[in-house]
Amino acid sequence: MRSSIARRAAVFGSAALLLLGPITAVANAEPNESGVSDQAAHLPVELADALQHDLALTPDQFVSRSELAQKLAEFAAIARVQFPDSFAGVWLDDLGKGVVALADGRDKDAAREAAEKAGFEVKDVAQSEQALQSQLSALNSWLDSQPAEVADLVRGIAVDVVGNGVALTADPAAGIELPEFLKRTVVHTAAPLLVPPIVADLVPATGSATGDAALGGDAFGATSGNTGLRCSFGFNGTDGSGRTVNISAGHCDPNRAAAGTSNSSQVFPMVNNQTGPRVGYFAKSSFDGRDYSIINIDDNAKYRFENNSVRVPFNRSVNITGTADPVVGAPVCKAGSTTGFSCGVVTGVNRVAKVLDHTLDNGFTTNICVLQGDSGGPIVSGTLAVGITSASNVATSPLCEIAQAETLFGQEAPTQYATPINDILAANPGLKVRDY
Repeated sequence: MRSSIARRAAVFGSAALLLLGPITAVANAEPNESGVSDQAAHLPVELADALQHDLALTPDQFVSRSELAQKLAEFAAIARVQFPDSFAGVWLDDLGKGVVALADGRDKDAAREAAEKAGFEVKDVAQSEQALQSQLSALNSWLDSQPAEVADLVRGIAVDVVGNGVALTADPAAGIELPEFLKRTVVHTAAPLLVPPIVADLVPATGSATGDAALGGDAFGATSGNTGLRCSFGFNGTDGSGRTVNISAGHCDPNRAAAGTSNSSQVFPMVNNQTGPRVGYFAKSSFDGRDYSIINIDDNAKYRFENNSVRVPFNRSVNITGTADPVVGAPVCKAGSTTGFSCGVVTGVNRVAKVLDHTLDNGFTTNICVLQGDSGGPIVSGTLAVGITSASNVATSPLCEIAQAETLFGQEAPTQYATPINDILAANPGLKVRDY
C-alpha cells in the first residue's frame, strides 16, 4: 500500500528524531483567595531570566497568557458545537490577546456575543472551520489520486487557523501543480530531513538505585542488548494501578516490540554522560500515531520520581499543577538534557509529521530549538503540562545558536514537534501526571 500523508490533516516540514452548556469563559486569569492565580503561586521567580530572554515576558505575563490560552481552548470546544456555521478557530495574538475568528453564518451574531462576553476579540474571516475542513478533504482526495512519486513527497497538509486557509508542505522536488479549485492553497517547500536513531555507548552502573530526585528534562539512557539510546525524562506520573511511572517519548525505546515483557528495554539515569544504576523499564512504547512511552519505575527507585517537578538548570524547578491543550500563540517552555530550559510559542496544532517511516498524528509545533538528546522531555505552559518533545528540523545541529544563525542564510527556522500530553492520558485510562 502506498504510504501517503494525504489522508491526515497537518503541515510540518522536515522532522528528525531527537535521540540523544452556555459559554461562560473568562478571559482573565482568576486569582485564588490570596489574590494570586493558582499557576502564579507555583511558578518560581527564577524563571524570569529565561522568559525575558526567549519571550520578553515577565513570569506574571507568562502565567496570564497560559491561563488565557486554556480559556480559549474551552471556548473553542463549545463553539464548534454551538456555532458550527460561523466558528473559524482561536489563537493568542502577538500581544497576548485572545482572538476568536468568525465567518458569515446564521449563528454569527450569537457567536460574536458569546466571544465578546467571554472577553475575547473577534476577527471577521472569509471561511468557517467547517468550510476549511471541506477544502482540506478536497485536497486529500486530489492527493490520493496522484502518482506515488508525487504524493509521497508531501510532508503534510493542514488548516492554517490564523491565515484562514489550507496549507501544504512538500519536498521541493515534488513539483506539485495544484488544480484550479485548490489554487488558494498555500504551498510551502521543505526538504526532508531523516535522521536515524543515535546510538550511545552506555555502560550501566551496578548496585542499588540511589541518587537525587529525578525531574522532567533529566537525561536517561535506554538499553536493549547492545543498543543504547540517550533521551530525556518527561513528566512523572502514576498509572491506573497507582504505580510510579515516567511519561517520555516512544522512539527512545530501542526495542519497542518488547515493551512490557521480560525482554523490555532497561532505563538508567545519566549525569555528565555517566550512567547510574537501573531505575526502571519500558512498560509501553508507541511510535505510530502518537510518540510516547510509559516507563515503569522500580520499587527501589520510585522515591526519586515521586515529585511533580520539571528541571530548570541552576534554578528552582517548575512544579506541575495540571495539564493543558496546546493553543496557537500560547507561550510554552521545554526542558531537555541537551539544551536545558528554553521558551517559545505554539505555532501550530492538529498536525501530522513524517518522521522516518512513521506518521505521527495530532501533534503540535513550537518555535523552540531542540536537539538530539532532548527527546521525551516535558513541555509546559505556565505550570501546566502540555506535551512531550518528539522531533525537530534542526536536530543534528551542534548548537541552537548555529541553527538560529543559519536562518539568516535561508535555512528553515527551528521547529519543535511534540505530542500532546492529554492525548497520551486519553489513550491510557488511569494514567496521570503528578500535580502535587
